[in-house]
This record gives sequence, C-alpha cells and structure tokens, in this order.
Amino acid sequence: MCEYFVKADPIQYEQRSRTVRIKNVLTSIRLENMVWDILAEMAEDEGCTTNALIAKFHQEILAHRGEVPNFASFLRVTSMRYLRRCMLALERQQAQPALTVLNNGGRVQAVESGPKGLAAAAR
Repeated sequence: MCEYFVKADPIQYEQRSRTVRIKNVLTSIRLENMVWDILAEMAEDEGCTTNALIAKFHQEILAHRGEVPNFASFLRVTSMRYLRRCMLALERQQAQPALTVLNNGGRVQAVESGPKGLAAAAR
C-alpha cells in the first residue's frame, strides 16, 4: 500500500504560494500543488475562480466561527472533504441499480438494467 503513496509525483506535494484578495486585502496562502488543483476543480464546479472561492470560504467561516485560526489548514481539510464527498456520491451511484423502462405489448414496465433484470422482464 505504501508504494502507491511513496511513488507520488513530488510536484504534487511541493508547496506554492499564491496571493489572494480577501475583504480587499491581499494575503499570501501557501498550499501544496495538489490542494491548489482540487480548489480549482471545486471553483469550476461552483462557476467561479479559485480566488473567489477562497474568499467566499473565508467570509463564510468567519461568519460561522467568528475567527479563522488556521485558514491554510482549513483549505487542506476542505479539499479532502470535497474528494471524500465525491467518492461517496460515486459509491452511492454505483450501488443503485439503473432502471430501464420497457414497453411490453402496450404495458410500460420498469426493470433493473443488466442481464438479470432484463431476463426477468422477458418472462
């Protein structure tokens, strides 16, 4: 198992600083390249830029907690939680059988897709 992790491209865990405008103040955030990539994906899903997403996160956590003690760590954990949510959604999607609607002699019938479901519907 460790071999998979040890062979990761070192560029993924190199840190890079970016300047972000939060509440009209420029601030520097230092994160691993992989975290920046995940944040960019999240921003794309939200239809905004990475900087806009980060500023929104800062605003929301400040409103919720009243302070932001370690914002870089918050962004790392947020990225992991995003990936976990994506993984769980995929697992749920794969666990649910797909339904196929058949018009069986004028009678509409929903059956599970796949050989077993279609074979049962043919009976």
